[in-house]
Amino acid sequence: MRTDDQPIRISLFAPNGRMGIAIAAAVAEDPGFEIDADHGDVLVDFSAPSALQASLDRAIAAGTPILVGTTGLDDFASRRIATAAEQVPVLRAANTSLGVALLSDLVERAARVLGPQWDIEILEMHHRMKADAPSGTALALGDAAARGREAKMKAERGRDGTNLKREEGAIGFASLRGGTVAGDHDVIFAGPEERLILSHRAENRMIFARGALAAARFLVGKPAGLYSMRDVIGADEA
Repeated sequence: MRTDDQPIRISLFAPNGRMGIAIAAAVAEDPGFEIDADHGDVLVDFSAPSALQASLDRAIAAGTPILVGTTGLDDFASRRIATAAEQVPVLRAANTSLGVALLSDLVERAARVLGPQWDIEILEMHHRMKADAPSGTALALGDAAARGREAKMKAERGRDGTNLKREEGAIGFASLRGGTVAGDHDVIFAGPEERLILSHRAENRMIFARGALAAARFLVGKPAGLYSMRDVIGADEA
């Protein structure tokens, strides 16, 4: 059993992926963490949807908290995560940036205050290699807006063609891909004769790695359950 003065041990489920390499670099800069491939205090999974069950099974078998940062997950994956969370602490995050976690909170508040009379559009841009669209972060921001409206999200994705008049209460998504963009997100609230735009720009993948370490620190000692980055920034405020 670890003590509070010992580094938090991180096991990387996909150590050779982009995020695995970035997290290892962040750990090297922070004496409060160390990499332990086999006996981590927290398992971190930024792999692929097809590998999700294997990472959840590993966490459950070891009784280890797990951070799931994989995007592009479907409803079946969500159910598997919820089932795992009955046995171990699971933090699911489409984006581990602390700035994006705060943005999500602001989007929810704005949607609640502005109401359904304001249209919501979400624009995201990522590097040319990103495989899923809209990004998991964009969809999470849409969920935040829907929570603010106290309504189920009605998504309009990738409009193309004719007769595309906006549905009442819909949240629109547009995706751009190119270059080496780490991640740009704009949430546009368009009202009568005015617009409010809430934005986040990721300048380097290291912001996600440092956020992942903050999430890992949060998970240590937590009871079984499903958590989010909202819980992480909420803990910092407490």
